[in-house]
Formats: sequence, structure tokens, C-alpha cells
Amino acid sequence: MAKKLCIKTYGCQMNVYDSGRMADLLAPLGYDTTEDAAEADLVILNTCHIREKAAEKVYSDVGRLRDLRAERNARGGGGLTIAVAGCVAQAEGAEIMRRAPAVDLVVGPQAYHRLPELIARAHRSKGEALDTDFPVDSKFDHLPQQHRVEGSAAFLTIQEGCDKFCTFCVVPYTRGAETSRPVGAVLAEARHLAGLGAQEITLLGQNVNAYHGEAPDGGAPWSLARLAAALAEIPGLARIRYTTSHPRDMDDTLIAAHGRLPQLMPFLHLPVQSGSDRILDQMNRRHTADDYRQVIAKLRAARPDIALSSDFIVGFPGESERDFQATLDLVTEIGFAQAYSFKYSPRPGTPASMMADSLPEEVKSERLARLQAAIAEGQRRFNEACVGRILPVLFDRPGRRPGQLVGRSPYMHAVHAEVPAHLSGRILDVVIDSAHPNSLGGHLADPAEAAA
Repeated sequence: MAKKLCIKTYGCQMNVYDSGRMADLLAPLGYDTTEDAAEADLVILNTCHIREKAAEKVYSDVGRLRDLRAERNARGGGGLTIAVAGCVAQAEGAEIMRRAPAVDLVVGPQAYHRLPELIARAHRSKGEALDTDFPVDSKFDHLPQQHRVEGSAAFLTIQEGCDKFCTFCVVPYTRGAETSRPVGAVLAEARHLAGLGAQEITLLGQNVNAYHGEAPDGGAPWSLARLAAALAEIPGLARIRYTTSHPRDMDDTLIAAHGRLPQLMPFLHLPVQSGSDRILDQMNRRHTADDYRQVIAKLRAARPDIALSSDFIVGFPGESERDFQATLDLVTEIGFAQAYSFKYSPRPGTPASMMADSLPEEVKSERLARLQAAIAEGQRRFNEACVGRILPVLFDRPGRRPGQLVGRSPYMHAVHAEVPAHLSGRILDVVIDSAHPNSLGGHLADPAEAAA
């Protein structure tokens, strides 16, 4: 009888990719995936350390799994192995094993290729199985070459770690230094994904535009721009995206690629975090607000229809009303198609967590509300400007109503349209006839396609 694997994924798209690869890694051991922890033999909590109280949420989930295992044991059911993976595992692995003895194994994001060994060890001894090292050898060298694709879009990790050391961020401590996968390995995986039906690939990295992969011929490392050009030549691969980027690594060749490669989608997530130079310096972002404006101006010159997304932190230690107003001004000036905004909360071990002059919670909440209102207004304007346009939409999932499919526009909108189910997986031109806060509605530009 096949064993059941349940992976709960927290946080970023890189964790989504890692969860998929863990499932691929464990499939040869007889594990089929399930979304129901109650029927699983192995549950992996693939954690993220970015959000507030991330560790506490993990302990809460472990407590529920501990109770589930006790209930199962009481009625004579099969055993349940509990694993914690990801960035919380990396940052707090020893503490997890001490505080939550129900956890059978802990594995960091650079070591999950060792899962089969760790699971076997846990089953043999039921003792501690902790692996949060940063191994010298790449985990990608040990992962299965083949993996599944669900739908018409796929993630592909090409870079991990970060050397920027922003004062608020735990990534350099949980994912390690910047490393890039060799070009040959990335292209081979991309060809494999395209062969399985992926028409859209999102390249992932904590600092993806710092990519500098080893060249196939041993020459100079390839940049992200050169890699994108090679990916654009893969048959069947119609769309390329990448995330997350840093403004300092948006060089002229990558900007030019946005104007030169039609496969490179006109949507870019480029976090700025603040519009205040003083706060950016405190964050160790190593760019100014004007540096960011200049990058955006170059991008819009290369690709006039490009849409932009960003990240913002409000209430960083010492942020004044004047600093915050600079952020509001930047949001209004740039006109983001969407953005993510958060109240600052300290991450243990980061330099910012030791800074004085933390703002009262009520001030952070009030500023966040104002910022989100400004972001929502920019998103509303962008969405409404799409009404009447014809956009190519990659349909990949059923809608809420019968006869409806949902897909992605080039700008990452969810687009709802009356489209027969057999056209799922196709890129179809859609006339946009309605705009909503987080989606668009439309109809097929060529009604004959519905009968094809």
C-alpha cells in the first residue's frame, strides 16, 4: 500500500518549488501526496521565517499534528512522522527539537535532498534527526532529474541565498550566501518542464537578478539576461517571469532584455521597501529612492507597457512621518499595479531587531492603512485601464461557475472568462470588459475558439 505524504507550505514561491521537489524526491520511496494530514504517514511543514510570529505558527501546527498522532495511536492506526523543513527549521532547528519533541526530524532548505536518509534514521531510532547545515555540495546535484508539472505554469529555482544583508531580513542567515545554479542544469530542467506542458516558467531566487551561473562552455558566468534569452529559444515556452529582484542588480542588459524578448512578461516585482533615503540607509538597502526611480524610468523606456509590483515596510525603527510621506509620494508617483505592504516586526538575530526607537503599534497600523489605500488606488487605476484591451491569457484552472475558466494575464491578473474546460492550458486572446479589485473579467476575442 502506498504511503501518504502531506506537505504544508508557508510563505514564498521558492518554498512552493522546494515542496514540489521534496515530493518528487520521496515519490520513489512510495509516497503519494495528499492535502489531508489526517490520512498522511508523513507530514512536512515547509516553513518561512519572513512573516511575523512565523515560529509560533509552526509550533501551533506541530501541536495539532501531535494530537492527531496520539488519536491515531489510541485507535491502533498507523504511525505519523512529523518533519519541519524550510527557513524556520534552519534558524531555530535545535530549539524546535528541544521545544517540540513530537517533531521527528528537522531539515534546512539547503539539505532537503537528505530527506530519505533522515526519514530512515527517524524510523530506526525515533531519536533526534537534525540537519540544518549549509552543505558544500549543491542540493540540486542530488535531486531527481524528473519532476511533475501541475497545470501550464511551473517554478524553477535558479539562485538561492543573498549577500545584501538588509538589516531587517533573515534570508542570509537561513538560506546562506548567494549561489547560482549552472546554466546547463537550469536549461535542462526548463526543457523538461516545457516538455511536460509548462508554457510559463517563473525563475526563482532570493535575489534572482544577481544570477551568475556557470557557463556551459566554462567561459564567463551568464547573467540573468543571457539566461532569459536562451530560455526564450525553448520550443513551447511562451512566457518567462522571475522573482524576487533587487534594484541594485537591475543592470542595463536585463532592462534591455525586457524590450527585446517577447517571452519575458511585462510584469516585474521589484521591492523598494521605503521611499525615504534615511530609512533605506538604515535598512542597508544600498540604493536611494532616486536610484529606484531611474531604474523604473529605464524599464519603461525599454518596455512602455511594463507593470510594476513592490514590497513596502512601514514603521521601521525611527521612521518619522516625513519618512513615511516619502514612501506615499513614491507609491503615487510610480503607480504600482500591485504591491505588498507590512508593518515592521523584528526578526531575532537581525541588526534591525537591536535598533532603538521602535514605533508604537497604533502608529504602524495607521500608516499601513494609509499606504494600503494608496496602493489600492494605483491597482484600481491599472486594472480599469485594462478594460477594452485584448490580453493574451493563459487559462489553467476552473472558475467558480460552470463553463468558466481562470487564467493569468501578462500582468499577473487573474482573468475570469466563459471558456470551455477543454481549452484549459491554452493561451487565448481575451477582450477585457470588467475590472475588479484583484482580478479582471472578459470574453474570448474570437468566439470560434470556444467551438474548436
